[in-house]
Amino acid sequence: MLTPPAGLTEDTLEEALRRDWGLPVASLGYRAVGFGSHHWEVADDGGNRWFVTVDQDADVGRLTSSLSVAVDLHAIGRTFAVAPVPTRTGAPLSVLGDFAITVYPFVDGQSFDWNAFRGPDHRQATLDMIIQLHTAPAVVHRHARVDDFAVPGRGEIEAALKAPGPDCGPYARLAAELLAGHRDALAGLLARYDELVLDSHGEPVRAVLTHGEPHSGNTMLTPSGWRLIDWDTVLISPPERDLWLIEPGDGSIFSAYAAATGVLPRPSTIMLYQLRWALTDIAVEVRRFRRPHTGTADDLEGWEILRSVVTRI
Repeated sequence: MLTPPAGLTEDTLEEALRRDWGLPVASLGYRAVGFGSHHWEVADDGGNRWFVTVDQDADVGRLTSSLSVAVDLHAIGRTFAVAPVPTRTGAPLSVLGDFAITVYPFVDGQSFDWNAFRGPDHRQATLDMIIQLHTAPAVVHRHARVDDFAVPGRGEIEAALKAPGPDCGPYARLAAELLAGHRDALAGLLARYDELVLDSHGEPVRAVLTHGEPHSGNTMLTPSGWRLIDWDTVLISPPERDLWLIEPGDGSIFSAYAAATGVLPRPSTIMLYQLRWALTDIAVEVRRFRRPHTGTADDLEGWEILRSVVTRI
């Protein structure tokens, strides 16, 4: 997120880091990177650097499940997985009111923007990590949840299509007008998604452990090799959940995956996950603008995301 969360002071965060991880914080600075979570760079008294992530109003059970998988992956030698540092009690995160706090070792390396693979080598390196994930031993599945194919926040979209929300901020009316102008297209998208889910139930099960968001923005090139970050959305699901985000459009990644694993990606399942991604983006921002908001930089970014996704479909 572009701005720190309201309701969590840096003094409170520093106290939680000392209490739950034993981190003697020397400095703490907010980092406006990514969109969805809040981030800080922390240095301790010994000069060590840490990367702290805070999620507000998160599904703590789901987040704990996902991050526990990353911990297990790293423990069995899948070091491409950047795993959180456990708390003093061994948990992958700490809960402080409405906030879930996670601590990571600071990773030095080259970062990338969303949808900015630098070339075939970058895509192949990401695919290699995904194949290691998809073929990981069963022991790392123990904490993972199974994909139920639900669209997170779908009810927000359906409610907005029935009636506009309250005039609760500078983007409330704009969002309501945008959705009203695309009501039929959005309803059709939801119906098409449901059809694809039904079709998938008729296919043989090919569930694997998936990351969920292996786009270029969640990869890093470090002096010791490629890393995959942001393990918040791990699920046991069809492999297409990961593959569509790596594929450049010429089928090369799908072919390489099939050659390495013997599993040929299904076009209908690729479409399912593409649609769910778009619907989830819409749901997140519809929720934002149907509740009180003040027009922050994050609200502006959310409006641009909503407008872009809705008009594109």
